[in-house]
Amino acid sequence: MSGRAGSASPASPGAFAPASVTDWLAYLEGLHPKGQAGIELGLERVQLVKEALRQQLPCPLITVAGTNGKGSTCAYLEAIYTFAGYRVGCYSSPHLLDYNERVRINGRAVDDALLCAAFAKVEEARKACHGIALTYFEFGTLAALEVFAAQAVEVLILEVGLGGRLDAVNAYDADCALVTSIALDHTEWLGPTRESIGFEKAGIFRAGKPALCADPDPPASLIAQALAVGADLQLLGRDFGHFGDAAQWTFWGRGGLRRGGLANPGLRGRCQLRNACAALAAVEGLKTRLPVSMSAVRRGLIELDLPGRFQVLPGRPTIVLDVAHNPQAVGELVDNLAGMGFFARTLAVVGMLADKDIAGSLAPLAGRIDRWLLADLGGPRGASAASLAEVVTAASLGGEVECLSSPEQAFARSAKLAGENDRIAVFGSFYTVAAVMRSMQNGR
Repeated sequence: MSGRAGSASPASPGAFAPASVTDWLAYLEGLHPKGQAGIELGLERVQLVKEALRQQLPCPLITVAGTNGKGSTCAYLEAIYTFAGYRVGCYSSPHLLDYNERVRINGRAVDDALLCAAFAKVEEARKACHGIALTYFEFGTLAALEVFAAQAVEVLILEVGLGGRLDAVNAYDADCALVTSIALDHTEWLGPTRESIGFEKAGIFRAGKPALCADPDPPASLIAQALAVGADLQLLGRDFGHFGDAAQWTFWGRGGLRRGGLANPGLRGRCQLRNACAALAAVEGLKTRLPVSMSAVRRGLIELDLPGRFQVLPGRPTIVLDVAHNPQAVGELVDNLAGMGFFARTLAVVGMLADKDIAGSLAPLAGRIDRWLLADLGGPRGASAASLAEVVTAASLGGEVECLSSPEQAFARSAKLAGENDRIAVFGSFYTVAAVMRSMQNGR
């Protein structure tokens, strides 16, 4: 697939006729003043173009928001409904290697032809709306929904890009809305506290519809917003939950519901049981419209793959890929690393965006890293390796520190330094993990 943005230069609207996904993505980067990395929250633009498209989505829709765990929860839902025999559309972001990964049907990324046709329809509608300047994410969201409508999906899963209330995904009304977790991230857009962030994420809730929250300590703002809109609020530990041991677990829900004898989730990490539990709560919330067998549930929980989420590669040295990029996610990564057993040394390949809480994210790793291979992350939002090194040194996190010009070079250096009994942890950003994955694919 040709989903990565290439070198094609966008021209003025009306003079450019993109012929591939690569060309389209280059074009989209020039449509909005802030480019691909730009964020401009608000529903007015996307609603206007959506109405011009006259999109009709007659199938049940699940919207998933949260600071962490969104991608995993969407993957469980996608797999369960696929094994149940439904035609499942899933929209997620960001992608790792190819843009097409964002738009999937039954777990498979759609092909370039479908995406290009959808982009063309959105562009025609955008021009009809006086050439309104959609952001990269807004344009992509509208195009994804065009694909799903054309392909007549029977259930639709949408992952919120940022926040919830003002995210482009929220232009579509959820039949079941799920918030996986609430922690500090994107504070410049969502506010500086869990209360402000909880309010934004609760914006996906709808009156009379299941509104699930899998955060064990939900902010009062989220609960208040659910009550204000008249949603059917269901909380982890109160309305649904899980118990079990190392061998198997049981999901429980309202009315004494029990779904027992479940194998541990297929995705690695201690947080995955909570994500899987949240997915099952959503399945239960829509069971009258989307009946699902226990066989589909069991298969969906274990027969899935989601690269970059505590992904442990085979071979020696052990390599762990994780897109963790905020304090909560890195804290969970640290817990997962601690549960892996003994390694002679741990080498960290890290690249981060400058607008993240770098100090807070790296703090949980104090005394746990033997050597830091810190990478410059390019682009307008990328942090320099030198700035990461300053954080590691100032916080006395321990370990030797080395700065390199890219994640690829940092990983190559780690591979030369690591012995067969060592471990290399690659984390800090989707961009960092993607760069390392590409370098391994290319044999560098």
